[in-house]
Amino acid sequence: MLHELRVENLLLIESAELRLAPGLNVLTGETGAGKTVLAHALDLLLGGRPRAGIVRPGADEAYVEGVFEMSDELRAELGERIPADSQELVLARRVAAEGRTRALVNGRSATVGELRDLAATMLVFYGQHEHRKLTVASAQLDILDGFCGAGQQLLRTQMAAAHARVAQCEERLEELRALDGARERELDLLQFELAEIEEAAPSESEEEELRAVRGKLAHVEGLRSAAFTACEALAPEDGEGINSQLAAAGSALDGVSGIDPQLDALTARWQSLSIEAEDLAAELRRYCESLGVEPGLVEKTEERLALLDRLSRKHGGSIPAVLEYAEVSRARLALLTDAEASIDAAAGELAAASEDASELASRLHKARSAAAPKLAKQVCERLDELAMVGASFAVELTLRDSGPTGADAAEFMIATNPGVPAGPLREIASGGELSRVMLALLGVANDGATTTLVFDEIDAGVGGKTARAVGERLRGLAADRQVLCITHLPQIASLAERHFSIEKDSATDPVLTTVTELREPEVVGELVRMLGAEEDDSAALRHARELRNAA
Repeated sequence: MLHELRVENLLLIESAELRLAPGLNVLTGETGAGKTVLAHALDLLLGGRPRAGIVRPGADEAYVEGVFEMSDELRAELGERIPADSQELVLARRVAAEGRTRALVNGRSATVGELRDLAATMLVFYGQHEHRKLTVASAQLDILDGFCGAGQQLLRTQMAAAHARVAQCEERLEELRALDGARERELDLLQFELAEIEEAAPSESEEEELRAVRGKLAHVEGLRSAAFTACEALAPEDGEGINSQLAAAGSALDGVSGIDPQLDALTARWQSLSIEAEDLAAELRRYCESLGVEPGLVEKTEERLALLDRLSRKHGGSIPAVLEYAEVSRARLALLTDAEASIDAAAGELAAASEDASELASRLHKARSAAAPKLAKQVCERLDELAMVGASFAVELTLRDSGPTGADAAEFMIATNPGVPAGPLREIASGGELSRVMLALLGVANDGATTTLVFDEIDAGVGGKTARAVGERLRGLAADRQVLCITHLPQIASLAERHFSIEKDSATDPVLTTVTELREPEVVGELVRMLGAEEDDSAALRHARELRNAA
């Protein structure tokens, strides 16, 4: 049950607090006073999207808060998110002027999805035009399935998954069959390209080595000349070089060894230098000898690089791309090679998926066929209570191509007067009759439920004695649950356990709407206004009192 609803800076409302009672609560007011603002406030608690300009001019944000009585089951589900001794659940929504929103659960931040899931377990909202949904075939099927029970919803979930599986299998089989048509041509191309790549056996490291060899070959003469010049300076083939001079000086130093430790240390360094010079001369000579170019090496290197470059340009611009293309091509080749087997396997999967979907559709149809006459009978009983005595109602099932909801199409059929042939609800019923059928269906669907029901002018198109019957039906719905109804009919408002009036003050800037809980004398005055009379109209006052006393 919704104990309290608080609204701040929402459109015309600056601040309002509604303390709601069990049973039937009504909200009334002149057209344009802002009754739908409260409906929008409840929609925000249900996770609805805030519309542009919803924040009252001059305010930074709008705030909506609902305080709900919490069941033991919900308390256990929420666990540590709420205090263990908490008896109430507080859901709230903040909407900043720039459009950003925040959801709160017992003062803690939550996602809009979490807010929506929690609110949906405690509050069901029916908008002004909700009854028009009855003219939509899919909505009629949803109502019938809802009447079938929780097991039917599980079947529908399984049916939707089975239907999606069938669609996937059909798409896969179609793709494989399309592949089979162009298979030979693509096979030839893939085999040729793979043979070319595999024969070349490219690798990224080989390419790097070849490019290094090419760079070295391009400078081989310069390298040989530099190394030879350095070698000749150290140890020429004819005459004396640096090594000879180092050896001669070393002999002189050896001749005075052991006399002066300081010179001995320098002599040791000289000997090291002499040995290094000899080693360096030998290395330089060997390097010169190694620069002898193998005959045809330049041509071989260029040819190999040209082959690798051609493959790269053809398959992605680099050797890694060539290798990746080869892997993809092998997988594709395997698929095409095994196409016939793949088609057989896919056809088998499709057959199995279709059989599963057909079996689920059959179970759905069986449950619907059993529930349809029961739903129709109960709706007819409630239509009698709603001043549609003698009206007949039936649920007609027809088979159609299987889809996510099965293989049934549901059509609500109605005859509003005895002896008149029944026809589709969408063609026969007026707006007021649709409202009453909606209430009858709600009465059937919500038997035994405890969720708070909210109606935003569900009584559209209804008047006179029929309005009283609709009010009685709403009060019947409120016998064991809370009902909140935004209405313009005094016949309905007179039956309320608690009555709130919404008034607009156009003298303020911006316009201000206030919400007031009415006491008993004020309720009668509001009923007089709703009857379209002046407050001192004695006949209207008497009528209003009669309505209230009859409640």
